[in-house]
Amino acid sequence: MDDEPWPGVVEVQFTDAAGRRWSLVDKAPVFAAMGELGPDSAYPVRVTVSCVIADVLGLPQDNGVVIVSTSPHGVTTPDGQEEFAVRSDQLIR
Repeated sequence: MDDEPWPGVVEVQFTDAAGRRWSLVDKAPVFAAMGELGPDSAYPVRVTVSCVIADVLGLPQDNGVVIVSTSPHGVTTPDGQEEFAVRSDQLIR
Protein backbone atom coordinates (compact mmCIF):
# COMPACT_ATOMS: atom_id res chain seq x y z
CA MET A 1 0.00 0.00 0.00
CA ASP A 2 2.77 2.41 0.93
CA ASP A 3 6.53 2.40 1.57
CA GLU A 4 6.21 5.09 4.25
CA PRO A 5 6.47 4.88 7.14
CA TRP A 6 9.36 2.49 6.86
CA PRO A 7 9.22 -0.59 6.75
CA GLY A 8 6.09 -0.10 4.66
CA VAL A 9 2.41 -0.92 4.98
CA VAL A 10 0.76 -3.82 3.17
CA GLU A 11 -2.75 -5.15 2.74
CA VAL A 12 -3.24 -8.89 3.19
CA GLN A 13 -6.41 -10.57 1.97
CA PHE A 14 -7.84 -13.96 2.85
CA THR A 15 -11.12 -15.82 2.45
CA ASP A 16 -12.98 -17.21 5.44
CA ALA A 17 -14.91 -20.50 5.70
CA ALA A 18 -18.07 -18.88 4.27
CA GLY A 19 -16.21 -17.50 1.24
CA ARG A 20 -16.09 -13.89 2.47
CA ARG A 21 -12.93 -11.97 1.62
CA TRP A 22 -11.28 -10.02 4.44
CA SER A 23 -8.47 -7.45 4.41
CA LEU A 24 -5.86 -6.86 7.10
CA VAL A 25 -3.54 -3.84 6.93
CA ASP A 26 -0.30 -3.52 8.89
CA LYS A 27 3.45 -3.09 8.53
CA ALA A 28 5.14 -5.64 6.27
CA PRO A 29 7.15 -7.47 9.00
CA VAL A 30 3.92 -8.43 10.80
CA PHE A 31 3.09 -10.69 7.83
CA ALA A 32 6.52 -11.60 6.50
CA ALA A 33 9.46 -11.48 8.90
CA MET A 34 12.05 -12.47 6.27
CA GLY A 35 11.62 -9.35 4.13
CA GLU A 36 9.50 -10.99 1.42
CA LEU A 37 7.35 -7.87 1.12
CA GLY A 38 8.94 -4.80 -0.36
CA PRO A 39 8.64 -2.32 -3.19
CA ASP A 40 10.39 -4.71 -5.61
CA SER A 41 8.40 -7.84 -4.65
CA ALA A 42 6.28 -9.58 -7.28
CA TYR A 43 2.77 -9.49 -5.81
CA PRO A 44 0.72 -11.38 -4.80
CA VAL A 45 2.98 -13.02 -2.19
CA ARG A 46 1.87 -15.83 0.10
CA VAL A 47 2.25 -14.78 3.77
CA THR A 48 1.09 -15.90 7.19
CA VAL A 49 -0.90 -14.14 9.88
CA SER A 50 -0.29 -15.03 13.52
CA CYS A 51 -3.46 -16.10 15.25
CA VAL A 52 -4.80 -18.12 18.16
CA ILE A 53 -7.68 -20.59 18.12
CA ALA A 54 -10.66 -19.17 20.00
CA ASP A 55 -13.14 -22.00 19.27
CA VAL A 56 -13.51 -25.19 17.22
CA LEU A 57 -16.82 -25.75 15.44
CA GLY A 58 -16.03 -29.02 13.67
CA LEU A 59 -13.56 -31.87 13.54
CA PRO A 60 -10.15 -30.86 12.15
CA GLN A 61 -9.88 -34.06 10.11
CA ASP A 62 -13.16 -33.10 8.39
CA ASN A 63 -11.89 -29.59 7.60
CA GLY A 64 -14.10 -28.27 10.38
CA VAL A 65 -14.51 -24.61 11.02
CA VAL A 66 -12.22 -22.94 13.53
CA ILE A 67 -12.70 -19.49 15.03
CA VAL A 68 -9.35 -17.72 15.12
CA SER A 69 -8.28 -14.41 16.61
CA THR A 70 -5.54 -12.23 15.11
CA SER A 71 -5.14 -10.47 18.45
CA PRO A 72 -1.58 -11.71 19.25
CA HIS A 73 -0.09 -8.90 17.14
CA GLY A 74 -3.04 -6.52 17.27
CA VAL A 75 -3.88 -7.10 13.59
CA THR A 76 -7.46 -6.26 12.66
CA THR A 77 -9.55 -5.37 9.65
CA PRO A 78 -9.94 -1.65 8.96
CA ASP A 79 -13.21 -1.75 10.94
CA GLY A 80 -11.66 -3.54 13.95
CA GLN A 81 -12.67 -7.18 13.31
CA GLU A 82 -10.17 -9.65 14.82
CA GLU A 83 -12.08 -12.97 14.95
CA PHE A 84 -12.73 -15.03 11.84
CA ALA A 85 -14.24 -18.42 11.03
CA VAL A 86 -11.78 -20.32 8.80
CA ARG A 87 -11.43 -23.92 7.64
CA SER A 88 -9.00 -25.92 9.75
CA ASP A 89 -6.98 -26.77 6.61
CA GLN A 90 -6.16 -23.04 6.25
CA LEU A 91 -4.10 -23.19 9.46
CA ILE A 92 -0.42 -24.10 9.78
CA ARG A 93 1.45 -24.78 12.97
